[in-house]
Amino acid sequence: MQATYHELVKKYDVPTPRYTSYPTVPFWAEEQLNETIWKKKIQQAFEKNLDEPISLYLHLPFCESLCTYCACNKRITKNHQVESPYIKALLQEWQLYRNLLKVKPTVSELHLGGGTPTFFSPENLNFLLENLFTSVNISPQREFSVEVHPNTTTKEHLQVLYDWGFRRLSVGVQDFDPKVQFIINRHQTFEQTQYIIETARKIGYTSVNIDIIYGLPLQTKESVSNTIEKIQILNPDRIAFYSYAHVPWKSAAQRRYTEEDLPKAEEKRALYELGKNALVGMGYEEIGFDHFALAADGLALAAKRGTLHRNFMGYTEQNTNILIGLGCSSISDLGCSFGQNVREVEEYQEIVGKGHFPIQKGHLLTAEDRIIQQHILNLMCNGQTSWYSEEFFTPFLAQSLTLLKELEADGLVNLMHNSIKVTPLGKKFLRNICVCLDARLQNKNQQLQASNAQKMFSQSA
Repeated sequence: MQATYHELVKKYDVPTPRYTSYPTVPFWAEEQLNETIWKKKIQQAFEKNLDEPISLYLHLPFCESLCTYCACNKRITKNHQVESPYIKALLQEWQLYRNLLKVKPTVSELHLGGGTPTFFSPENLNFLLENLFTSVNISPQREFSVEVHPNTTTKEHLQVLYDWGFRRLSVGVQDFDPKVQFIINRHQTFEQTQYIIETARKIGYTSVNIDIIYGLPLQTKESVSNTIEKIQILNPDRIAFYSYAHVPWKSAAQRRYTEEDLPKAEEKRALYELGKNALVGMGYEEIGFDHFALAADGLALAAKRGTLHRNFMGYTEQNTNILIGLGCSSISDLGCSFGQNVREVEEYQEIVGKGHFPIQKGHLLTAEDRIIQQHILNLMCNGQTSWYSEEFFTPFLAQSLTLLKELEADGLVNLMHNSIKVTPLGKKFLRNICVCLDARLQNKNQQLQASNAQKMFSQSA
């Protein structure tokens, strides 16, 4: 007898990676990378993709207040004197990359994330972009986006960014319920949010994304329903409907509340189903997982064309072979290797100021990594993957099919000798499916099982 949906939710309620990369960060072979190797990989990547555009991500880590749910790398301060030194460091880091390149790169994708990018004054953002853009070409098919907090965003911010080519706005909401906002320390009215979105549209922004989170402390079906009703009035083009990740050992701010304040697993899944059904009923299409878009939006069109992509910035319309992350804790993807910068602002500025790349850790992808990476990407973006030639096959795929047999029995996937297809039910458990293809995670699990078995044998001997 096939398991009920209730039983599946309980069975697959386990921590799983978000798979914005493979291998995921905890499984990077960090000892492989140093500055000399990183420079060599930069040159190789750009020479291989000489005529291809690149993506840029700029991490702007400062926030004026602490949102307790947030596990991102940020710095809480009201001292705006920190802006100029950090911008100087960003430009110095970019110059380190430029010094290694033979041609002026073309940028097709640029995202300002944080932190709160609009913590920076309009004048400083203008200075940053003006200096950055003097050293790059801009693709006619550019996609420039910025994350904003309505409490720190002004019309002047929006105008400066628009003048430099930004057309997409991502607005954090999370939940409009006052009780939820209080416990997560994010006070934001519907009116503030509406003003920023309407102002952006009047200026000329053509795409608005809204972030909401399910599973927050004190959150209920009523608060989620009321939030989505308000969001319907705002009529965003895209919605990111994220699952709250409770990691108090990583983010001390989450200790403001306990697990008793959080919805239980079944309640949390019910919040997602409620929100998803409401969004679909409003005309949004489900994209990958945790994302929704109107049918005319570029993300929905890319999903229909089969060109949807996923990287460290999440789901994107464009697939560039090189993503350069600038700023503390930013991650770069050169196709053949990953590199992440140091996390602390002061250390980042000091290293860059001395003329060195601020890479703290990274990973050089093996041939098997590249194959598994593509299969996981296919599943995350297209809901299916296949291997009809040796180019797309690795022996671990045979082991993956064995692991996926149980998921097939539960109705989550359809398996063939050389292909995997996610079922409509399986879309709800997409990350659990990808875990079965994660060779590095599975190898670790096998080692733990062997170690535990050895301990039990030793104790009984």
